[in-house]
Amino acid sequence: MTEGTTDDIRIAEDGDEPAVKAVIDAAFQPYIERIGVVPVPMEADHAANIAAGRVYVTGDPIVGLLVLEAHEDHLYLDVIAVHPDAHGQGIGRRLLAFVDARARALGLAEVRLLTNAKMWENQKLYPRYGYELMERRVEGPYDRLHYRKRLAP
Repeated sequence: MTEGTTDDIRIAEDGDEPAVKAVIDAAFQPYIERIGVVPVPMEADHAANIAAGRVYVTGDPIVGLLVLEAHEDHLYLDVIAVHPDAHGQGIGRRLLAFVDARARALGLAEVRLLTNAKMWENQKLYPRYGYELMERRVEGPYDRLHYRKRLAP
């Protein structure tokens, strides 16, 4: 793999489920106390997402992942997670570049995502990668910020 490329990002396989769960749990665990509830990705059905071909992973062992859902008019970035032990290595940047490339490959001109308003680090991160805040919506115990990124053709 060349630094800065997405060559090592692959679709997850059934045997990856424990590692996917471990990365998500490690990445989102610090937010439980801050937001007052367990973040949704920690309670997701990882096996179902893998079986549906929505999970992409990177690293050996796995240190980062994406959960993507293709819709008619956009690609939804459901989860991006990097294990805390792997922070600062450009993994998140490469995962976000992969999301853009995947959307383009599917003929989609927009990526959407949401994040919890109390995950304030994300409010600085996503705009740096071209995402614009569309709305803030409270859904049950979750105060969510909805972002989108329009991709140039």
